[in-house]
Amino acid sequence: MLGRTVSPVFVGREAELAHLADAMEEARQGTATAVLLGGEAGVGKTRLVQRFADQAAQDGAHVLFGGCVELSTDGLAYAPFTAALRQLVREMGTARIARLLPEGAERDLARLLPEFGEPTVDGDTDTGRARLFEQFLTLLERLAESRPTILFIEDIHWADRSSRDLIAFLSRNLAAAQVLIVLTYRSDDLHRQHPLRPVLAELSRVRGVLRLDLPRLSQDEVAEQMTGILGRVPEYARVQKVFDRSEGIPLFVEALLDDPDGDCAFPDSMQDLILSAVERLPEETQRVLRVAAAGGIRIGHALLAAVSGLSDVELESALRPAIAGNVLQIADNRAYVFRHALIREAVHEELLPGEHQRLHARYAEEISRDRKLVPPGRAAVELAHHWYGARNDEWALISAWEAARKSMKAFAYAEAIPLLERVLMLWDKVPGAAERIEADHTYVLEKAALAAGNSAEVDRGVKFVRAALAELDETTQADRVAMLMARWAAFKISKGKMGVVEDFHKALELVPDHSRPRAEVLTKLSQHLMLQGEVEEGTARCEEGLLIARDIGDEFLEGELLMNLALGQAMDGGSLQQYETNQRAREIGERIGAPRLILRAIGNNIDALNDLGRSEEALELSYEGERMAKQYGLIRTTGVFILNNRAEALELLGRWDEALETAERSLRFGPSLRTRHHILRVQADIALSRGDLSTLESTLSELGVLKERPEDFVQDITSSSRLHMGWHLLKGEPESALEVAHRVLSRPSQSSKSALGWRLLSLIAHVCDQAESFDPTLAEHVRGHAAEAAATLRISGPPAEAYRLTYTGDFDAAAAAWERLRRPHAQAKALLHAATIAAQAGDRDGAAARLRVAQPLAKGLCATPLVEEIELLSRRVGGAAAPPSTSELLTPRELEVLRLVALGRSNRDIAAELFISAKTVSVHVSNILAKLGVSSRGEAAAAAYRLSLLTS
Repeated sequence: MLGRTVSPVFVGREAELAHLADAMEEARQGTATAVLLGGEAGVGKTRLVQRFADQAAQDGAHVLFGGCVELSTDGLAYAPFTAALRQLVREMGTARIARLLPEGAERDLARLLPEFGEPTVDGDTDTGRARLFEQFLTLLERLAESRPTILFIEDIHWADRSSRDLIAFLSRNLAAAQVLIVLTYRSDDLHRQHPLRPVLAELSRVRGVLRLDLPRLSQDEVAEQMTGILGRVPEYARVQKVFDRSEGIPLFVEALLDDPDGDCAFPDSMQDLILSAVERLPEETQRVLRVAAAGGIRIGHALLAAVSGLSDVELESALRPAIAGNVLQIADNRAYVFRHALIREAVHEELLPGEHQRLHARYAEEISRDRKLVPPGRAAVELAHHWYGARNDEWALISAWEAARKSMKAFAYAEAIPLLERVLMLWDKVPGAAERIEADHTYVLEKAALAAGNSAEVDRGVKFVRAALAELDETTQADRVAMLMARWAAFKISKGKMGVVEDFHKALELVPDHSRPRAEVLTKLSQHLMLQGEVEEGTARCEEGLLIARDIGDEFLEGELLMNLALGQAMDGGSLQQYETNQRAREIGERIGAPRLILRAIGNNIDALNDLGRSEEALELSYEGERMAKQYGLIRTTGVFILNNRAEALELLGRWDEALETAERSLRFGPSLRTRHHILRVQADIALSRGDLSTLESTLSELGVLKERPEDFVQDITSSSRLHMGWHLLKGEPESALEVAHRVLSRPSQSSKSALGWRLLSLIAHVCDQAESFDPTLAEHVRGHAAEAAATLRISGPPAEAYRLTYTGDFDAAAAAWERLRRPHAQAKALLHAATIAAQAGDRDGAAARLRVAQPLAKGLCATPLVEEIELLSRRVGGAAAPPSTSELLTPRELEVLRLVALGRSNRDIAAELFISAKTVSVHVSNILAKLGVSSRGEAAAAAYRLSLLTS
């Protein structure tokens, strides 16, 4: 295994850390005394506590640790307090501690540590116990007089009776400010008779005691944890497998990654840990749990009763100990759920081979007899699972096919693939398989290829297509061959292959004129031609396809072809036309219930809105699109395309941290290579603007930009060339950037997409200015080529106009345009160029005025190269720019976050209201604290009102 077992990266928990920080702030004010932090074993309580402790210590708090051990209930009285006191003795010595207490009172502490001398005579009496409690309380309060003090006590579910009593006493009686006790416990260990239950119930009612439950990690957070452990971004399928098995418990994630074969096998040591709770249960309970385990993670009471053969009363009696021991939990609709999937898995693996087959056969028989025994829509999948487990090949094949078809109809493409693979695997074992499912082997492969295409499983899709083509005769089944060839070409595009237009033309030769197969091939061919910049031919192919689709009444194909037409309109600089045409396609999708049409139209219109300067609307549309992509099982394909377009909008709006987070989340879905490259370009743009040369170079290397790897689509060529020039400029190599500009303008055709084209030309104009002194001849030559390209470009919207103004050197007008569009980086750059021209003309005051506006914009973005250029010019025109006001330092998004912080909202609440993640909120809060020069959320809120930052 690469990397290390424990993630070096602290993952998630922003909301919980914020809650703990808030509790510390309240403790400083004397309104909080304790936090009860609960969570399952392995969920990360210790790591969260350690992280908070480290932060608190850095902020000057005195941090004390104590922990309970499993033997505590057998007699290790006051174990956690003894440990904390021992730490204090090491740090301060007994003499200094004694001076904090009333004279002679240190002898009461001798009951915990012999270093304090002989215990008092009445130490074992109630009076002596009361004095001990008072002395510990006094000690904490006196320690807090000099600096905040936090006492961490872990695993209080193992605490002895005396420790529980002292915990309750301190929580009720701490009155001094600056003392906080943080107590952790395993919530899954608290059976109904556990002695800690009444203590927690009592403490929850005490004023100043806060209760916090630590949830499991989300799938995105598990992916982040795996990245930290492995040292690379893991494949989406592996993330999915680890998340499904670990259910988001960090300890289990680490254990599953510890398998040297990479199969996510669970180590024996963990297996024993998981089964220990089961093995303590009565034998009859264990037997019924084995029956339940064969039924899955969740099983209804009626189904379990039918399979086990027990009456309702017998079943409830058998399961009661498992529920009390928190092995099983009661769910809605009279169902039982294993507390964790790995518990069910471990119990299931205890079944003997014959027992395994018999139980799965019983489940299949009972569900076949009454499908209402399982939740609606689950019967087909459950039958496929149980007939396969029963080793009944015929019914396993039939039920897997039925389940796959239903999954496809429900847009659950990822779930359909393994079911279809099972059909293919069982095919030769079942005589007359084609008759049993009324479909031939090739048709199953075609369906599998379709599901793979809709799940971004490109490599699997290619295997299905190849296998299907091997079974078909081009002379007798030309239509099917053509459709598979077109799908194969689409997979090649996803893998970044070039030259696939010949595959489309070959497919087109195989299909008859004016047929549905021809319209389908034309759909894929016209899209490819548009992306290549062959707008004229692409439009002609598109219109031919539209004529066929309308004649045969296929509205789905009509919608797809309309969006290809819109793509050509965008390439010709008609962003408004593009938007309207996409809307027509979306309306068709909504009318016929076609999610793929709707989502593709949404994704394309996010791009159109960006080009029209309506990026805020684009963001709102992207949130709608993401929700729908999840709903329809298309998050890994069209959903990632939507997320990528959102990241582009965020980058343009200067919300770079959110853009990076969106890009990283998109990459975790394991998108196709071409989509991955789109996402990487967003990351590269931000790295370039921030001067992060290391990240920029590694990203450009993966993209093949530095070696100028050939690319097929004009948009990719344009963006990669722009990044290549930017890299050279960042390194101080304008002459090399000029050579890149010369090569890209020497191509037979340029991108006619308005905003992209003007953006490229505006950069080329800057490159020529920078490189003119190195090679004036080439610079002039490139300027001439740029002017020829500019003459062919239209203005599609305000952003294209702003780039055109930048290209022509009207920087003040460009800055005003960028300000209206709320694009701070472009605005700050235009102001810098305008200030440079003003300074050269001797207008030092005008230059300084522009720089005073540009500086906070650049600083707010952490655009280091731009900040340095602004500061350099500021010094040249007569001193540094005047420091910006506080409101100028905060970005619009930071002001939004600050407003909600001032209202007392948590990070999670803010994330929900602003449609961003809690992690992004945490980054914003950290930036706000740094910019305002404060150390807590409360101080930030006070500063916001004092400085009138929230008056609007």
